[in-house]
Amino acid sequence: MSWEDEVAGIERRRELASEQGGSEAVARQHAAGRLSVRERIAALADPGSFRELGAISGHSETDDQGQLKSFTAANVVLGSARIDGRPVVLCGDDFTIRGAAYSAVGLRKGLYADQLAIQKRLPLVRLLEGGGASIAGTSGTRGRSGYDMTAPASLNLLCLEALRSVPVVCAALGPVAGFPAARLVASHFSVMTRGKAQVLTGGPALVERALGQKLDKEELGGAAIHERSGVVDAVAEDEAEVWRMTRRFLSYLPPNAWEAPPRVDSGDPPNRREEELLSIIPRNRRRAYPMRRVVELVVDTDSFFELRAGFGRSQITALARVDGQPVGVLANDCMREGGAMTAEGAQKLRRFFEFCDLFHLPIVSFIDEPGFMIGAAAEQAATIRHGMTTMFAALQTRVPWFAVLVRKSFGVAQGIHLGPAPTVAAWPSAESGALPVESGVALAYRREIESAPDPDARRRELETEMASAQSAFPRAEDFGVHDLIDPRETRPALCDWIDAIQTQLGLLVLEGPPAYSLRP
Repeated sequence: MSWEDEVAGIERRRELASEQGGSEAVARQHAAGRLSVRERIAALADPGSFRELGAISGHSETDDQGQLKSFTAANVVLGSARIDGRPVVLCGDDFTIRGAAYSAVGLRKGLYADQLAIQKRLPLVRLLEGGGASIAGTSGTRGRSGYDMTAPASLNLLCLEALRSVPVVCAALGPVAGFPAARLVASHFSVMTRGKAQVLTGGPALVERALGQKLDKEELGGAAIHERSGVVDAVAEDEAEVWRMTRRFLSYLPPNAWEAPPRVDSGDPPNRREEELLSIIPRNRRRAYPMRRVVELVVDTDSFFELRAGFGRSQITALARVDGQPVGVLANDCMREGGAMTAEGAQKLRRFFEFCDLFHLPIVSFIDEPGFMIGAAAEQAATIRHGMTTMFAALQTRVPWFAVLVRKSFGVAQGIHLGPAPTVAAWPSAESGALPVESGVALAYRREIESAPDPDARRRELETEMASAQSAFPRAEDFGVHDLIDPRETRPALCDWIDAIQTQLGLLVLEGPPAYSLRP
Protein backbone atom coordinates (compact mmCIF):
# COMPACT_ATOMS: atom_id res chain seq x y z
CA MET A 1 0.00 0.00 0.00
CA SER A 2 1.36 3.42 -0.98
CA TRP A 3 0.66 6.89 0.40
CA GLU A 4 -0.34 8.24 -2.98
CA ASP A 5 -3.73 9.58 -1.81
CA GLU A 6 -2.18 11.47 1.08
CA VAL A 7 0.53 12.92 -1.16
CA ALA A 8 -2.19 14.02 -3.57
CA GLY A 9 -3.86 15.74 -0.62
CA ILE A 10 -0.67 17.63 0.09
CA GLU A 11 -0.34 18.75 -3.52
CA ARG A 12 -3.99 19.80 -3.68
CA ARG A 13 -3.63 21.93 -0.56
CA ARG A 14 -0.51 23.54 -2.00
CA GLU A 15 -2.38 24.36 -5.19
CA LEU A 16 -5.24 25.93 -3.27
CA ALA A 17 -2.81 27.86 -1.02
CA SER A 18 -1.13 29.30 -4.11
CA GLU A 19 -4.50 30.72 -5.17
CA GLN A 20 -4.53 32.78 -1.94
CA GLY A 21 -8.00 34.27 -1.39
CA GLY A 22 -9.15 33.33 -4.87
CA SER A 23 -9.02 35.04 -8.24
CA GLU A 24 -11.62 37.67 -7.36
CA ALA A 25 -9.82 38.68 -4.17
CA VAL A 26 -6.48 38.88 -6.00
CA ALA A 27 -8.15 40.96 -8.75
CA ARG A 28 -9.42 43.40 -6.11
CA GLN A 29 -5.90 43.66 -4.73
CA HIS A 30 -4.56 44.48 -8.19
CA ALA A 31 -7.39 46.96 -8.81
CA ALA A 32 -6.26 48.80 -5.67
CA GLY A 33 -2.77 49.07 -7.19
CA ARG A 34 -1.22 46.54 -4.80
CA LEU A 35 0.49 43.22 -5.41
CA SER A 36 -0.51 39.99 -3.70
CA VAL A 37 1.78 38.65 -1.01
CA ARG A 38 3.25 35.95 -3.23
CA GLU A 39 3.92 38.45 -5.99
CA ARG A 40 5.67 40.66 -3.45
CA ILE A 41 7.89 37.84 -2.24
CA ALA A 42 8.79 36.94 -5.82
CA ALA A 43 9.68 40.58 -6.56
CA LEU A 44 11.87 41.05 -3.47
CA ALA A 45 13.66 37.72 -3.14
CA ASP A 46 16.40 36.55 -5.49
CA PRO A 47 14.81 34.47 -8.28
CA GLY A 48 14.11 30.92 -7.18
CA SER A 49 15.48 31.43 -3.67
CA PHE A 50 12.25 31.44 -1.62
CA ARG A 51 11.71 28.26 0.39
CA GLU A 52 8.27 28.30 1.96
CA LEU A 53 7.50 26.88 5.40
CA GLY A 54 4.00 25.81 6.32
CA ALA A 55 2.72 26.01 2.77
CA ILE A 56 -0.39 23.96 3.60
CA SER A 57 -1.13 25.57 6.95
CA GLY A 58 -4.72 26.70 7.16
CA HIS A 59 -8.18 25.22 7.62
CA SER A 60 -9.59 22.27 5.68
CA GLU A 61 -12.85 20.35 5.52
CA THR A 62 -13.05 16.69 4.46
CA ASP A 63 -15.92 14.35 3.70
CA ASP A 64 -16.70 11.08 5.46
CA GLN A 65 -14.15 9.30 3.29
CA GLY A 66 -11.43 11.76 4.23
CA GLN A 67 -11.45 13.46 0.83
CA LEU A 68 -10.73 17.18 0.76
CA LYS A 69 -13.87 19.28 0.31
CA SER A 70 -12.41 22.76 0.89
CA PHE A 71 -9.23 24.46 2.07
CA THR A 72 -8.53 28.00 3.24
CA ALA A 73 -4.85 28.86 3.55
CA ALA A 74 -3.41 30.75 6.49
CA ASN A 75 -3.20 34.46 5.74
CA VAL A 76 0.53 34.63 6.44
CA VAL A 77 3.19 33.38 4.02
CA LEU A 78 6.54 32.49 5.60
CA GLY A 79 9.88 31.14 4.47
CA SER A 80 13.58 31.65 3.93
CA ALA A 81 15.01 33.44 0.92
CA ARG A 82 18.02 35.32 -0.36
CA ILE A 83 18.19 39.03 -1.04
CA ASP A 84 21.20 40.00 -3.15
CA GLY A 85 22.67 36.62 -2.27
CA ARG A 86 22.28 37.03 1.50
CA PRO A 87 19.96 34.67 3.44
CA VAL A 88 16.97 36.23 5.21
CA VAL A 89 13.69 35.21 6.83
CA LEU A 90 10.77 36.59 4.82
CA CYS A 91 7.20 36.84 6.09
CA GLY A 92 4.20 38.50 4.45
CA ASP A 93 0.53 39.16 5.24
CA ASP A 94 -2.07 37.92 2.74
CA PHE A 95 -4.73 40.63 2.53
CA THR A 96 -6.80 38.55 0.11
CA ILE A 97 -7.77 36.21 2.97
CA ARG A 98 -9.96 37.90 5.61
CA GLY A 99 -8.13 41.19 5.05
CA ALA A 100 -5.13 39.53 6.78
CA ALA A 101 -6.97 39.68 10.13
CA TYR A 102 -5.32 37.33 12.60
CA SER A 103 -6.15 33.66 12.46
CA ALA A 104 -4.73 31.28 15.04
CA VAL A 105 -2.45 29.57 12.54
CA GLY A 106 -1.50 32.86 10.86
CA LEU A 107 -0.47 34.25 14.23
CA ARG A 108 1.64 31.16 14.91
CA LYS A 109 3.39 31.56 11.57
CA GLY A 110 4.11 35.19 12.29
CA LEU A 111 5.58 34.26 15.65
CA TYR A 112 7.71 31.58 14.06
CA ALA A 113 9.21 34.15 11.68
CA ASP A 114 10.71 35.94 14.68
CA GLN A 115 11.82 32.66 16.24
CA LEU A 116 13.50 31.53 13.05
CA ALA A 117 15.34 34.82 12.54
CA ILE A 118 16.57 34.77 16.14
CA GLN A 119 17.66 31.13 16.06
CA LYS A 120 19.37 31.33 12.66
CA ARG A 121 20.67 34.86 13.32
CA LEU A 122 19.33 36.05 9.98
CA PRO A 123 17.76 39.38 8.98
CA LEU A 124 13.97 39.46 9.20
CA VAL A 125 11.84 41.14 6.52
CA ARG A 126 8.10 41.56 7.11
CA LEU A 127 5.64 42.67 4.41
CA LEU A 128 2.67 44.09 6.31
CA GLU A 129 -0.89 44.69 5.19
CA GLY A 130 -3.78 44.05 7.52
CA GLY A 131 -5.87 45.10 10.44
CA GLY A 132 -4.46 42.80 13.08
CA ALA A 133 -6.88 41.52 15.68
CA SER A 134 -10.64 41.12 15.31
CA ILE A 135 -13.10 41.40 18.18
CA ALA A 136 -14.29 37.94 17.12
CA GLY A 137 -10.88 36.54 18.06
CA THR A 138 -8.33 34.64 16.01
CA SER A 139 -10.85 31.96 15.12
CA GLY A 140 -13.15 34.44 13.46
CA THR A 141 -16.03 33.34 15.71
CA ARG A 142 -17.70 34.85 18.74
CA GLY A 143 -16.41 33.73 22.11
CA ARG A 144 -13.54 34.17 24.48
CA SER A 145 -10.59 36.21 23.34
CA GLY A 146 -8.03 33.78 24.72
CA TYR A 147 -5.79 36.58 26.02
CA ASP A 148 -3.63 35.63 29.01
CA MET A 149 -3.07 38.68 31.19
CA THR A 150 -0.77 36.88 33.64
CA ALA A 151 2.39 36.80 31.51
CA PRO A 152 4.06 38.94 28.82
CA ALA A 153 2.72 38.16 25.35
CA SER A 154 5.10 35.88 23.46
CA LEU A 155 4.72 37.97 20.32
CA ASN A 156 6.02 41.04 22.19
CA LEU A 157 8.93 39.16 23.72
CA LEU A 158 9.94 37.67 20.37
CA CYS A 159 9.59 41.06 18.72
CA LEU A 160 11.98 42.56 21.28
CA GLU A 161 14.46 39.70 20.99
CA ALA A 162 14.51 39.99 17.20
CA LEU A 163 15.01 43.75 17.42
CA ARG A 164 18.15 43.41 19.55
CA SER A 165 19.57 40.46 17.60
CA VAL A 166 19.14 40.86 13.84
CA PRO A 167 18.33 43.56 11.28
CA VAL A 168 14.55 43.90 11.05
CA VAL A 169 12.89 45.52 8.03
CA CYS A 170 9.13 46.12 7.96
CA ALA A 171 7.15 47.49 5.02
CA ALA A 172 3.58 48.82 5.15
CA LEU A 173 2.15 48.04 1.71
CA GLY A 174 -1.54 48.69 2.36
CA PRO A 175 -3.72 49.55 5.35
CA VAL A 176 -1.84 48.58 8.53
CA ALA A 177 -3.61 48.93 11.87
CA GLY A 178 -3.37 47.70 15.43
CA PHE A 179 -0.59 45.25 16.21
CA PRO A 180 0.75 45.19 12.60
CA ALA A 181 1.26 48.95 12.97
CA ALA A 182 3.13 48.33 16.21
CA ARG A 183 5.18 45.65 14.46
CA LEU A 184 5.99 48.10 11.68
CA VAL A 185 7.69 50.56 14.00
CA ALA A 186 9.41 47.82 16.03
CA SER A 187 12.02 47.56 13.32
CA HIS A 188 15.34 49.03 12.29
CA PHE A 189 13.97 50.20 8.95
CA SER A 190 10.30 50.90 8.29
CA VAL A 191 8.94 52.03 4.94
CA MET A 192 5.46 52.67 3.55
CA THR A 193 4.10 53.22 0.05
CA ARG A 194 2.66 56.64 -0.77
CA GLY A 195 -1.05 56.62 -1.55
CA LYS A 196 -1.40 52.85 -1.05
CA ALA A 197 -0.45 52.32 2.60
CA GLN A 198 -1.85 53.84 5.77
CA VAL A 199 -0.54 53.21 9.26
CA LEU A 200 -3.19 53.50 11.93
CA THR A 201 -3.41 52.91 15.65
CA GLY A 202 -7.18 52.88 15.14
CA GLY A 203 -9.12 53.01 11.87
CA PRO A 204 -11.77 55.52 10.76
CA ALA A 205 -14.72 53.65 12.27
CA LEU A 206 -13.01 53.33 15.64
CA VAL A 207 -11.92 56.99 15.64
CA GLU A 208 -15.37 58.24 14.71
CA ARG A 209 -17.04 56.11 17.38
CA ALA A 210 -14.56 57.03 20.13
CA LEU A 211 -13.75 60.66 19.29
CA GLY A 212 -16.45 61.84 16.91
CA GLN A 213 -13.85 62.69 14.28
CA LYS A 214 -14.78 61.70 10.72
CA LEU A 215 -11.52 61.10 8.84
CA ASP A 216 -10.58 58.66 6.12
CA LYS A 217 -7.55 56.34 6.28
CA GLU A 218 -5.28 58.67 4.33
CA GLU A 219 -6.13 61.66 6.55
CA LEU A 220 -5.49 59.58 9.66
CA GLY A 221 -2.32 57.75 8.71
CA GLY A 222 -1.19 58.30 5.13
CA ALA A 223 2.36 58.95 4.01
CA ALA A 224 1.95 62.72 4.28
CA ILE A 225 1.32 62.25 8.00
CA HIS A 226 3.97 59.69 8.81
CA GLU A 227 6.96 60.95 6.86
CA ARG A 228 6.74 63.91 9.29
CA SER A 229 5.62 61.99 12.40
CA GLY A 230 8.68 59.73 12.48
CA VAL A 231 6.59 56.55 12.38
CA VAL A 232 8.40 55.42 9.23
CA ASP A 233 12.02 55.80 8.19
CA ALA A 234 11.19 56.25 4.51
CA VAL A 235 8.32 56.66 2.07
CA ALA A 236 8.44 54.83 -1.27
CA GLU A 237 6.53 55.92 -4.34
CA ASP A 238 5.64 52.34 -5.21
CA GLU A 239 6.37 48.76 -4.18
CA ALA A 240 9.31 48.50 -6.58
CA GLU A 241 11.00 51.29 -4.65
CA VAL A 242 10.31 49.44 -1.40
CA TRP A 243 12.29 46.46 -2.75
CA ARG A 244 15.17 48.74 -3.79
CA MET A 245 15.24 50.45 -0.39
CA THR A 246 15.12 47.12 1.47
CA ARG A 247 18.01 45.69 -0.53
CA ARG A 248 20.06 48.83 -0.04
CA PHE A 249 19.42 49.09 3.69
CA LEU A 250 20.42 45.48 4.30
CA SER A 251 23.58 45.89 2.21
CA TYR A 252 25.14 48.09 4.93
CA LEU A 253 24.48 45.66 7.78
CA PRO A 254 25.79 42.38 9.13
CA PRO A 255 23.34 39.46 9.28
CA ASN A 256 23.18 39.81 13.07
CA ALA A 257 24.61 41.66 16.06
CA TRP A 258 27.43 39.11 16.50
CA GLU A 259 29.03 39.75 13.09
CA ALA A 260 30.78 42.68 11.44
CA PRO A 261 29.18 44.80 8.72
CA PRO A 262 30.46 43.90 5.25
CA ARG A 263 33.35 46.02 4.03
CA VAL A 264 33.51 46.07 0.23
CA ASP A 265 35.71 47.47 -2.51
CA SER A 266 33.95 50.74 -3.27
CA GLY A 267 36.14 51.67 -6.22
CA ASP A 268 36.36 55.20 -4.80
CA PRO A 269 39.98 56.32 -4.15
CA PRO A 270 40.67 56.93 -0.43
CA ASN A 271 42.84 59.95 -1.28
CA ARG A 272 40.16 61.72 -3.35
CA ARG A 273 40.22 65.48 -2.68
CA GLU A 274 37.19 67.58 -3.63
CA GLU A 275 37.91 71.21 -4.55
CA GLU A 276 34.28 72.12 -3.91
CA LEU A 277 34.78 71.59 -0.18
CA LEU A 278 37.19 74.53 0.01
CA SER A 279 34.47 77.06 -0.73
CA ILE A 280 31.21 75.32 0.20
CA ILE A 281 30.99 76.98 3.64
CA PRO A 282 30.11 80.71 3.33
CA ARG A 283 32.26 83.21 5.21
CA ASN A 284 29.05 84.90 6.33
CA ARG A 285 28.03 82.71 9.28
CA ARG A 286 24.38 83.62 8.76
CA ARG A 287 24.26 82.06 5.31
CA ALA A 288 23.12 78.46 4.92
CA TYR A 289 24.73 75.82 2.74
CA PRO A 290 23.84 72.26 1.64
CA MET A 291 25.14 69.92 4.34
CA ARG A 292 24.02 66.83 2.43
CA ARG A 293 26.31 67.90 -0.39
CA VAL A 294 29.20 68.19 2.09
CA VAL A 295 28.62 64.64 3.26
CA GLU A 296 28.22 63.25 -0.25
CA LEU A 297 31.55 64.78 -1.30
CA VAL A 298 33.35 63.00 1.55
CA VAL A 299 31.80 59.52 1.72
CA ASP A 300 32.06 56.90 -1.02
CA THR A 301 30.34 57.92 -4.23
CA ASP A 302 26.61 57.08 -4.34
CA SER A 303 26.71 55.48 -0.88
CA PHE A 304 24.67 58.11 1.02
CA PHE A 305 21.34 56.58 2.15
CA GLU A 306 19.27 58.90 4.34
CA LEU A 307 16.89 57.71 7.05
CA ARG A 308 13.86 59.62 8.47
CA ALA A 309 14.48 62.64 6.27
CA GLY A 310 11.08 64.18 7.03
CA PHE A 311 11.29 63.89 10.82
CA GLY A 312 13.51 65.95 13.10
CA ARG A 313 14.64 67.80 9.99
CA SER A 314 17.35 69.88 11.63
CA GLN A 315 19.34 66.65 12.03
CA ILE A 316 20.46 64.38 9.19
CA THR A 317 20.91 60.65 9.79
CA ALA A 318 22.13 58.31 7.07
CA LEU A 319 24.03 55.18 6.21
CA ALA A 320 27.06 55.47 3.96
CA ARG A 321 30.41 53.87 3.20
CA VAL A 322 33.89 55.21 3.70
CA ASP A 323 36.56 53.28 1.80
CA GLY A 324 34.00 50.48 1.57
CA GLN A 325 33.32 50.42 5.35
CA PRO A 326 29.64 50.90 6.31
CA VAL A 327 29.22 53.83 8.70
CA GLY A 328 26.44 55.79 10.35
CA VAL A 329 26.44 59.49 9.46
CA LEU A 330 24.88 62.32 11.42
CA ALA A 331 24.97 65.99 10.53
CA ASN A 332 23.19 69.27 11.21
CA ASP A 333 21.05 70.74 8.45
CA CYS A 334 21.47 74.49 8.83
CA MET A 335 18.61 75.02 6.37
CA ARG A 336 16.16 73.69 9.00
CA GLU A 337 15.89 75.60 12.31
CA GLY A 338 19.48 76.68 11.71
CA GLY A 339 20.54 73.11 12.52
CA ALA A 340 19.50 73.53 16.17
CA MET A 341 18.76 70.49 18.32
CA THR A 342 14.99 70.14 18.54
CA ALA A 343 13.04 67.59 20.59
CA GLU A 344 12.26 65.63 17.42
CA GLY A 345 15.86 65.84 16.25
CA ALA A 346 17.07 64.49 19.58
CA GLN A 347 14.64 61.55 19.45
CA LYS A 348 15.80 60.79 15.93
CA LEU A 349 19.47 60.78 16.94
CA ARG A 350 18.94 58.65 20.05
CA ARG A 351 17.39 55.84 18.04
CA PHE A 352 20.12 56.17 15.40
CA PHE A 353 22.96 55.92 17.92
CA GLU A 354 21.55 52.74 19.44
CA PHE A 355 21.08 51.22 15.99
CA CYS A 356 24.67 51.99 14.94
CA ASP A 357 26.03 50.60 18.20
CA LEU A 358 24.02 47.38 17.88
CA PHE A 359 25.36 46.59 14.42
CA HIS A 360 28.94 47.86 14.92
CA LEU A 361 28.68 50.84 12.56
CA PRO A 362 31.33 53.53 13.25
CA ILE A 363 29.75 56.97 13.55
CA VAL A 364 30.88 59.93 11.44
CA SER A 365 29.57 63.26 12.67
CA PHE A 366 29.53 66.51 10.65
CA ILE A 367 28.92 69.29 13.17
CA ASP A 368 27.22 72.64 12.67
CA GLU A 369 25.33 72.79 15.96
CA PRO A 370 24.12 76.19 17.25
CA GLY A 371 22.68 74.59 20.39
CA PHE A 372 19.32 73.47 21.70
CA MET A 373 16.29 75.04 20.07
CA ILE A 374 14.81 77.85 22.15
CA GLY A 375 11.39 79.47 22.41
CA ALA A 376 7.96 78.58 23.74
CA ALA A 377 7.36 75.67 21.35
CA ALA A 378 10.75 74.17 22.19
CA GLU A 379 10.05 74.39 25.92
CA GLN A 380 6.61 72.81 25.49
CA ALA A 381 8.22 69.95 23.55
CA ALA A 382 10.58 69.21 26.48
CA THR A 383 13.59 69.76 24.23
CA ILE A 384 16.14 69.78 27.03
CA ARG A 385 14.87 66.46 28.44
CA HIS A 386 14.96 64.74 25.05
CA GLY A 387 18.33 66.31 24.37
CA MET A 388 19.93 64.98 27.55
CA THR A 389 18.45 61.51 26.99
CA THR A 390 20.12 61.54 23.59
CA MET A 391 23.36 62.82 25.08
CA PHE A 392 23.50 59.83 27.40
CA ALA A 393 22.66 57.47 24.53
CA ALA A 394 25.63 58.91 22.60
CA LEU A 395 27.92 58.50 25.61
CA GLN A 396 26.91 54.84 25.99
CA THR A 397 27.89 53.89 22.45
CA ARG A 398 30.92 51.64 22.09
CA VAL A 399 31.66 52.19 18.40
CA PRO A 400 34.39 54.63 17.30
CA TRP A 401 33.39 58.21 16.43
CA PHE A 402 34.98 60.61 13.95
CA ALA A 403 33.77 64.22 14.28
CA VAL A 404 34.27 66.96 11.71
CA LEU A 405 33.73 70.50 13.07
CA VAL A 406 32.33 72.10 9.93
CA ARG A 407 31.07 75.36 11.37
CA LYS A 408 29.21 75.97 14.65
CA SER A 409 29.61 73.87 17.78
CA PHE A 410 27.94 75.51 20.77
CA GLY A 411 26.46 74.77 24.14
CA VAL A 412 25.53 71.50 25.76
CA ALA A 413 24.03 70.19 22.52
CA GLN A 414 27.42 70.02 20.83
CA GLY A 415 28.30 67.06 23.07
CA ILE A 416 25.58 64.97 21.42
CA HIS A 417 27.63 65.01 18.22
CA LEU A 418 30.89 63.87 19.80
CA GLY A 419 30.18 60.53 21.44
CA PRO A 420 32.34 59.15 24.26
CA ALA A 421 35.86 59.42 22.79
CA PRO A 422 35.86 60.96 19.32
CA THR A 423 38.65 61.68 16.90
CA VAL A 424 38.03 65.37 16.12
CA ALA A 425 39.10 67.25 13.01
CA ALA A 426 38.15 70.89 12.47
CA TRP A 427 37.86 73.01 9.34
CA PRO A 428 39.05 76.63 9.27
CA SER A 429 35.36 77.65 9.18
CA ALA A 430 34.73 76.05 12.59
CA GLU A 431 33.80 78.09 15.65
CA SER A 432 32.92 76.79 19.10
CA GLY A 433 32.07 77.94 22.59
CA ALA A 434 29.34 78.23 25.17
CA LEU A 435 27.08 80.36 22.96
CA PRO A 436 27.02 81.62 19.37
CA VAL A 437 28.69 85.00 18.98
CA GLU A 438 25.57 87.07 18.35
CA SER A 439 23.51 85.82 21.28
CA GLY A 440 26.53 85.64 23.57
CA VAL A 441 27.49 89.25 22.95
CA ALA A 442 23.87 90.40 23.35
CA LEU A 443 23.69 88.71 26.75
CA ALA A 444 27.10 89.54 28.18
CA TYR A 445 27.54 93.09 26.90
CA ARG A 446 24.01 94.45 26.76
CA ARG A 447 24.64 97.47 28.99
CA GLU A 448 27.94 98.32 27.30
CA ILE A 449 26.27 98.22 23.88
CA GLU A 450 23.29 100.28 24.98
CA SER A 451 25.51 103.00 26.55
CA ALA A 452 27.86 103.29 23.56
CA PRO A 453 27.63 106.40 21.32
CA ASP A 454 26.99 104.06 18.36
CA PRO A 455 25.41 100.85 19.78
CA ASP A 456 25.39 99.03 16.44
CA ALA A 457 29.06 99.76 15.79
CA ARG A 458 30.04 98.65 19.31
CA ARG A 459 28.01 95.46 18.94
CA ARG A 460 29.82 94.65 15.67
CA GLU A 461 33.20 95.31 17.28
CA LEU A 462 32.43 92.97 20.15
CA GLU A 463 31.11 90.26 17.80
CA THR A 464 34.30 90.45 15.74
CA GLU A 465 36.42 90.17 18.89
CA MET A 466 34.45 87.21 20.24
CA ALA A 467 34.42 85.46 16.87
CA SER A 468 38.20 85.55 16.86
CA ALA A 469 38.26 83.87 20.27
CA GLN A 470 35.88 81.15 19.03
CA SER A 471 37.98 80.37 15.98
CA ALA A 472 39.28 76.85 15.39
CA PHE A 473 42.90 78.06 15.42
CA PRO A 474 43.16 78.65 19.21
CA ARG A 475 41.42 75.30 19.74
CA ALA A 476 43.96 73.53 17.54
CA GLU A 477 46.90 75.33 19.16
CA ASP A 478 45.66 74.17 22.59
CA PHE A 479 45.11 70.64 21.23
CA GLY A 480 41.39 71.11 21.84
CA VAL A 481 40.88 69.30 18.54
CA HIS A 482 43.06 66.56 17.16
CA ASP A 483 43.75 68.33 13.90
CA LEU A 484 42.87 71.46 11.95
CA ILE A 485 42.64 70.43 8.31
CA ASP A 486 42.08 71.68 4.81
CA PRO A 487 38.47 70.65 4.06
CA ARG A 488 39.77 68.86 0.96
CA GLU A 489 41.74 66.53 3.26
CA THR A 490 38.60 65.27 5.02
CA ARG A 491 38.07 62.13 2.97
CA PRO A 492 41.73 61.01 3.09
CA ALA A 493 41.81 61.62 6.86
CA LEU A 494 38.57 59.72 7.34
CA CYS A 495 39.77 56.78 5.24
CA ASP A 496 42.99 56.61 7.28
CA TRP A 497 40.87 56.55 10.44
CA ILE A 498 38.73 53.72 9.04
CA ASP A 499 41.84 51.60 8.56
CA ALA A 500 43.09 52.43 12.05
CA ILE A 501 39.89 51.33 13.83
CA GLN A 502 39.55 47.88 12.27
CA THR A 503 41.04 46.10 15.29
CA GLN A 504 38.74 48.05 17.61
CA LEU A 505 35.72 47.06 15.52
CA GLY A 506 36.83 43.43 15.58
CA LEU A 507 36.96 43.44 19.38
CA LEU A 508 33.47 44.97 19.54
CA VAL A 509 32.13 42.19 17.35
CA LEU A 510 33.61 39.63 19.74
CA GLU A 511 31.84 41.34 22.65
CA GLY A 512 28.49 40.95 20.89
CA PRO A 513 25.48 43.25 21.27
CA PRO A 514 25.43 46.01 23.91
CA ALA A 515 23.78 45.27 27.26
CA TYR A 516 20.89 47.72 26.77
CA SER A 517 17.90 46.90 24.60
CA LEU A 518 17.25 48.82 21.41
CA ARG A 519 14.08 50.89 21.56
CA PRO A 520 11.88 51.51 18.48
